[in-house]
Amino acid sequence: MQYISTRGGMEPTEFCETLLEGLAPDGGLAVPTQLPAVDADTLESWRGLAYADLATEVIGLFATDIPRDELSAMTHAAYSAEKFPGGIVPLRDIDGGITLVGLSEGPTLAFKDMAMQFLGQVMEYALERRGTTLNIVGATSGDTGSAAEHAFRGKKHINVFMLSPQGRMSGFQRAQMFSLTDENIHNIAVDGVFDDAQNLVKALSGDLEFKRAHNLGAVNSINLARIVAQVVYYFWAWLRATDGRGRLEVSVAVPSGNFGNILAGYFAKGMGLPIRKLVLAANENNVLDEFFRTGLYRPRSSQQTLATSSPSMDISKASNLERFLFDLLGRDPQRMNDAWAELDANGVLDLTAELPRLAGEFGFGSGTSTHADRLATIKAVYEATGDIIDPHTADGVKVARDYVEEGVPMLVMETAKPAKFQETITEAIGVEIELSDELREMLDAPQRVVEMPNDERALRAYVSDHAAH
Repeated sequence: MQYISTRGGMEPTEFCETLLEGLAPDGGLAVPTQLPAVDADTLESWRGLAYADLATEVIGLFATDIPRDELSAMTHAAYSAEKFPGGIVPLRDIDGGITLVGLSEGPTLAFKDMAMQFLGQVMEYALERRGTTLNIVGATSGDTGSAAEHAFRGKKHINVFMLSPQGRMSGFQRAQMFSLTDENIHNIAVDGVFDDAQNLVKALSGDLEFKRAHNLGAVNSINLARIVAQVVYYFWAWLRATDGRGRLEVSVAVPSGNFGNILAGYFAKGMGLPIRKLVLAANENNVLDEFFRTGLYRPRSSQQTLATSSPSMDISKASNLERFLFDLLGRDPQRMNDAWAELDANGVLDLTAELPRLAGEFGFGSGTSTHADRLATIKAVYEATGDIIDPHTADGVKVARDYVEEGVPMLVMETAKPAKFQETITEAIGVEIELSDELREMLDAPQRVVEMPNDERALRAYVSDHAAH
């Protein structure tokens, strides 16, 4: 399996090399030359596998340059009972014919752990194979940062520089990141929104001289290994939701910010997993909902990006959309480059001609959820089942309800544990979630963070001074 860039300027390369690069040298994103196919017999043979073994099978289709026994050792280390004490991806039914896919049982209580724990293993493997160091520069809207830092803390030859938007994360999210004292972890709070932080990361990654001089890499969802690891739980969820029911189609609703999680579902569908609808749930920053409903992609400025009660989705320019647009535009790098030129010139990318294909050929649906919707959904689920869901998952449930079909299981990808968003939970249902002693200690711990203006030069200087070599 080899990988190319969405913009056509990268020679085909293998998984481990793609893993360490982040952005492609031409500024594009790495994509497989073609998705691996999984036939019905193979899919059925996976039904009894434990999660780590399923991960070995699925990831092995993409990481063909890693010996199978070494890959298996990585997946078993990543998906151990110690790392996921609440079980690995449990499914639970709620009201309205909806099943939640439990992705928040890991160390930081968010779905990002599912990919990041594997990424911590495979990046260390790839660095040892190459005999080099890596300086990870990433941006987070809330959960990616803590998942990355907990996956890479204390690892030799890896430094993490994680940018977050000042005042835009929950107190719990800040504590999970800023309370870490490991010398290889650097938290940087940028004066701006997530898109500003993401743009700074892209600026450094796009400067090939600086990138190579400082061995820069990425762990947010521009890193293809994150997407590949997330593909696994779509197969896992389908196998459990359809147990004893054959090749039944399911629909999946996904709370979406940077388009990485739902892109993994799109990959799974393209590999042959029987997915009927991929339903994108947006919050008030509903650029992607507008695109899938109208064919117009209209990213908003930092000033227009709203601070909401589902903060991990407060994103107005989704990096991973490029990987989907590459397919939509016939996998033609010139059309991809022309599309971005049109967007830069006009502030909008008009793909209305492709609109019928979005819902038809590609099977996407979408919808928007507001703060009032989140509160009402959290309350309705709690009253019906006693289950408390976080605000992002509530966005997913709210939008999923419009796409439920008779005889088609509707799965909603859970985003995080509700304890991370206590203020919204209290507003919705008046319940104070009891925290463990360990979590209370984390919330009370001193925090270590560097505040920085939205300034590329300041970031360059900081990374240069603190990079591992």
